Order: sequence, then structure tokens, then C-alpha cells
Amino acid sequence: MRRFEFAKVASPSPSPSASASKESGFCLCFSTMEGNKKQKQKKTNNGKVVVERPRRSVRLQAKTPTQKQKAKEEEEDIEDIVKWGFSGDETQKIRESLLEWYDQNKRDLPWRYTNTAESEEEETKRAYGVWVSEVMLQQTRVQTVIQYYNRWMEKWPTLQHLSLASLEEVNEMWAGLGYYRRARFLLEGARMIVAKGSGFPKTVSALKKIQGIGDYTAGAIASIAFKEVVPVVDGNVIRVIARLRAISANPKDSVTVKKLWWAVMTPTTFLKLAAQLVDPTRPGDFNQALMELGATVCTSLNPSCSSCPASGHCRALSIFRHDSLVLVTDFPLKGVRVKQRQDFSAVCVVELLGGQRASEGSQIDSREVLGGLEKLEGRQTNNRFLLVKRPDDGLLAGLWEFPSVLLDGEADLATRREVIDHFLKNNFGLDTKQTCDIAFRKNVGEFVHIFSHIRLKIYVELLVLHLKGGGNHLSGIQDKETMTWKYVDGEALSSMGLTSSVRKVYTMVQKLKQEKLSFSFTPSKKRSRTTRKK
Repeated sequence: MRRFEFAKVASPSPSPSASASKESGFCLCFSTMEGNKKQKQKKTNNGKVVVERPRRSVRLQAKTPTQKQKAKEEEEDIEDIVKWGFSGDETQKIRESLLEWYDQNKRDLPWRYTNTAESEEEETKRAYGVWVSEVMLQQTRVQTVIQYYNRWMEKWPTLQHLSLASLEEVNEMWAGLGYYRRARFLLEGARMIVAKGSGFPKTVSALKKIQGIGDYTAGAIASIAFKEVVPVVDGNVIRVIARLRAISANPKDSVTVKKLWWAVMTPTTFLKLAAQLVDPTRPGDFNQALMELGATVCTSLNPSCSSCPASGHCRALSIFRHDSLVLVTDFPLKGVRVKQRQDFSAVCVVELLGGQRASEGSQIDSREVLGGLEKLEGRQTNNRFLLVKRPDDGLLAGLWEFPSVLLDGEADLATRREVIDHFLKNNFGLDTKQTCDIAFRKNVGEFVHIFSHIRLKIYVELLVLHLKGGGNHLSGIQDKETMTWKYVDGEALSSMGLTSSVRKVYTMVQKLKQEKLSFSFTPSKKRSRTTRKK
């Protein structure tokens, strides 16, 4: 209960609208949220009148830790913008010089369009092309993306065409680009847009509601295809802005070097700094110019400052000219790389012979065992390979591979074979003692495959089997198990869109076969006897 004391109050009025003293020369009005409640008055021992005012019913909720953290980050962002921001004159000069440079030096890429007067259909097609290219360019070099982009657009030229594709078709087209989740998100996003029937989203806020489209991709599509004045921030843009404003802790200070870059400047701050620069008349071209500058001129290790259109506004370059110990490449400060996890996997290429054996004890034709090539001495083989589909979630989700088992660590050949045999028996009924005979088994070799966060050592083995009785012991097992598998012949396998690691496994097996065949069918040279003269 709040109290207000007055030294001179004459004839206190019970009215809630006012309590006044003309003698004192002032008037004090009370109001509550309800407005009609009476004020409580009472006299104290010294003759003063005390007016007790009811407490307001407005309740102030305490901020949660998350809200407090967000408010703190916003305050820090504002401080950073004030400290590192661009002046109006500086912004205009950077825009002009960068767009002029871009018009003269931009790379000729298939997803870049030059026509400005576009129909809604052309605008949508352009947005679709930008979307596909930006997703492909994530973690992938431009020269690699060009051929994939052209093949993709030839097969699925519009959003409607892509929405009708299957995930397996999309994965096959994507094979070799890596990060296959990107392909799945593209397909799911296309289906979502087509299903809604309201056309291609044109704003960042609408685009971010589509599966797989985040801040970066939404900004790229909205600015390039629909000319929305929004920034795009990727690694190249962060590097350019960091050097323009010399944003970093002192790279020569042993204390600050230990601090991670993202503890100094948040991505939100870079987004706001980039937003200051975006040209309002050519937002898409400006964003591409900024990314192009980072990719071709202001590179991570060897920046070409002499040919940079923004060098006159670069604080990092200015610092270097005054102190050669501080390099332009010191900005931004490099973060500490996370150590890759070491994994081990045993991969078994299972090949099932297609020929029938006359009897259980008869010999197997060596040409049949070493089959899998399209033709062997004019004879077409019909051997089949066993492929297993990976789970729909996790690494390489939904992709096809040869049977494989993760190992606890380094393992010798005997241990790997024991694990593989157990896997084949439990999942496919392939028991080398009961349901099939081993026609040929050979350790092929090993190699290391690098993922972004995993260093995977792969042991490769070829296992050629002949099913007993000529029957197919794999029939019916798939219905009982959650694992999805299929047979493919050598020709189909060669044309499938396999991941780079699966393709390498198959290439190693084919090379082994070629070597064995060359050795098996090379005629032995007859020894010529020479007579010694006595």
C-alpha cells in the first residue's frame, strides 16, 4: 500500500476523482485502473491527513533467463553497431565501387540472370534456380556445382517438376556433392510450396517457413529473385566485413588469442552491419557482389588488396600499412577447429552368383566367380549385388550402400569377418554353413573417408556367394525386418547415383577382379631347355 502525505489539506474530499486544497495552491488527482474506487483517508497523531491509494492491478512479470540473455545480446549488438558501423557517406561509396566492380568482373554462372523485366513465371523460375544453386554451393566449390546444377535443371526445370520426383531420384542426382540432407530438404520444400498452391514465397519471413530454408538462403532468394532489401551473410561476407572494419581481438595478444571469434562478434551483428551496406535499388546484385568479392579477391589466405574495389575503406589494410606485423589475414581471428571423431567400418561387397550348379560338389567356374564385369570372353553374366538402404535419419540418410558394420576400433581380418558374417546371417539369412557356399572371399583393402566431423576408416572385403539349391534365401526376409535392401546387377550398379565412398568401394572391387582375371587367363610361358656344351 503506497502512502502520500500532505502538510496542508483542507476538507478532504471523498471523491475518487480529485483530492485538492485550494489554500495550498495545488491539486493532486488520483486514478486507479478501475477509476471509481474510493480513496481511504485517516488522520495521524500529528494531525496530518494520510491518503492511502489502492495498489494498481498491473503486474510486472519477471524476465526469464532466456529473455534476460536476449536483452543483453541486443544491447551488445547495438554497442557493436555504434562502434563498427558505416557512416552514410562511406556506405554510399562502398556501394558504388562494389557494384561497378561486380558489373565488370562477375563470373558467368548458369544461375545468374541478367534480364530485369520478368513475368511472374520467369520470376518464379529465377527464384527456383537461385534456391537450387545456393543450396548446392553450401560447403561445395563453384566449379563442382556448375555441372550438378546444369544436370539438375535439365531434369527438373521447374518447382513443379521437382515436387514429383522421388527421394531416391534426387539422391542419385545429388550423389558426389555430399551433405545429402540438403537434397532431401530441397525436395520437401518444393513439395510444400506446390501443395500450398499460393506460389513461390517472395519475402524472407515467408521463405523461412519452408522446410530447409534458413536465414542465409531466404535472404539470397528474396534479394536476388524478388529484390527485397535484405542482407545475406555467409563466410565470405563475414570475412569482408571483418576486414573492412578490422573487427577482431588483437591477434598478437596471447590472452585474447584464446578467445573464440564468435565470443567477440555474433552473427547477428554481422547481419546488421551487412544490412547497412545493402543497396536499396540493387539488393540482389550487391549481395552477390559482396559474396563474389570474398570468394575471388578478399580470400582467406591470399587476399588481392591491390585489386579490391573497397580497399580505400578497409581498416585492416590501413592497419597493415602502419604496422606490418598485423596482417590483413589476421582478420577475422580464426576459431579453434573441433577435432574429428575417429570411426571404423567393415564393408562387405556381397555378390550372389546367378548360375545354377549341377550338383552340390561340382566345381564353380572361375569366370563366374570373378564375374560382375559386363562381358567376360563374350559371355554375359547375371550376378547380383546386395545393397542396403541407410536409415531415414542420421548420416547419409536414405542412401544405398553395400552391407557394412561399425566397429569399436581397429580390428584384424578375423574379427571383421566374424562381425560381417553375424550381420549377414541375422539380417538376410545368409549363413555360409547352411544356406550358401562361399565361392570366393578376399580382403580388398582399406581407405579413409572424411566427413565434416568424422574421420571414417573403411575396411573393404569382397564376398562371392552361391545360394544352395539354386534358391533365393533372401525372399520374404525383408517383410519381417525393418531394414530395406535390394538386388542390382553390375550394369545397374554402375549407373546408380552412389556416394563417393560407396563408389570408391565398388571401384576397388572391380580393380581386384580385373587383376585376378588377368592373372587367371594369362597363358603360362613354356620353359625352353638349353643344352650346356661340355
